[in-house]
Amino acid sequence: MRPVDARASRVPWLSAFEHREFNLFQGARLLAVLGTQMQSVAIGWQVYALTKRPLDLAWVGLAQFLPAACLSIFTGHVADRFERVRIMMTCYAAMTGLMLALAALAHAGAGVGPIYAVLVGAGIARAFLGPASQSLVPKLVPPEHFPNAVTWSSSMWQGAMVVGPTLGGVAYAAFGGPELVYELAAGAMLGAFVLLALMQRIAMPARTEPTTSSTLLAGVRYVRDNQVILGAIALDLFAVLLGGASALLPIYARDILHSGPWALGALRSAPAVGAAVTGVVLALRPIERRAGAKMLACVALFGAGTIVFGLSRNFALSLVALAIVGAADMVSVVVRSALVQIATPDAMRGRVSAVNMVFIGASNELGEFESGLTAQLFGTVESVVIGGIGTLFVVALWIWRFPKLRSVDRLQDVAPPT
Repeated sequence: MRPVDARASRVPWLSAFEHREFNLFQGARLLAVLGTQMQSVAIGWQVYALTKRPLDLAWVGLAQFLPAACLSIFTGHVADRFERVRIMMTCYAAMTGLMLALAALAHAGAGVGPIYAVLVGAGIARAFLGPASQSLVPKLVPPEHFPNAVTWSSSMWQGAMVVGPTLGGVAYAAFGGPELVYELAAGAMLGAFVLLALMQRIAMPARTEPTTSSTLLAGVRYVRDNQVILGAIALDLFAVLLGGASALLPIYARDILHSGPWALGALRSAPAVGAAVTGVVLALRPIERRAGAKMLACVALFGAGTIVFGLSRNFALSLVALAIVGAADMVSVVVRSALVQIATPDAMRGRVSAVNMVFIGASNELGEFESGLTAQLFGTVESVVIGGIGTLFVVALWIWRFPKLRSVDRLQDVAPPT
């Protein structure tokens, strides 16, 4: 029998965009990420300008992470029971109001306490948004186009991560405060709501099981028992928890690189630039073999780039290091996202995605808390360098502890149990 030519089996590199609902979904998600990233730049600069303490930047991340951690078993269940587009619309409407509340607080000259309270509300909205959003993508495209959809979804997210912080930093500097930034972010979130309202209703799987503690915790058990999924999302958790330095970028921009809000926007955008370029490359040349090994190698590169950034005193070198960090992380994101969604039955995707979102939130928002706390205790540069070294240690440990993840070859061959 003649062997199958892998190149002949490739789908067109723009195949995901052949589907109307995917286009509307991605447009909404693009606007939403633009809004949240503009908000993040404004909050980081505003909080550090008010207090000058790294620990206060740590509380920004914790305020957004705790709701997701506390509500995860409920938010995943909601995503598996109710129409996911409607859940997302409700969350976008809530986040629009919360961003307007931040603008009102900035106009009033409020301190950091009310800002944290609003961020807790944003964390609650994001806790419901994440599982619904993640578990919706497989329903928008046919299975053969799903890896392409994951790649483009991640690439567009990273593109928004480039533009959003830059817009936020420039607007903050141009208008001398965060008020307009929050108002623009609210407008972007409202636009996301409108695009979702144009989507057709996405049918949900029929439900026959009652709501019990067992069904609520089914996602946790599924992840625990699947070594490939557990290894992939736990790798992201510990690698980014230790190696992430985003919470400390206001300190680097202001006190180490001696620049202004525009520099903070550029630093926050740099990882997304690397990730966006890598995303386009992956769309043109998708990962076809040795996906698990490539994921582990790129997480190691993420740690090495973090160390270089931590030690850098040159603005250009710092941007390059962060771009490398983003490029490496993009490969990990694409592989992990595809593994989690492909290896999970649709009836379980909301609950498994909720567990995944807790891991992602822990790596991002809790990682910001860890960075701010260690920077307060040991110093900013020391915190970043130690975190990068910790990421390299995690990769070495995972190579030994999760051999099934390391041996994953073709993503499409990873299927949920029948």
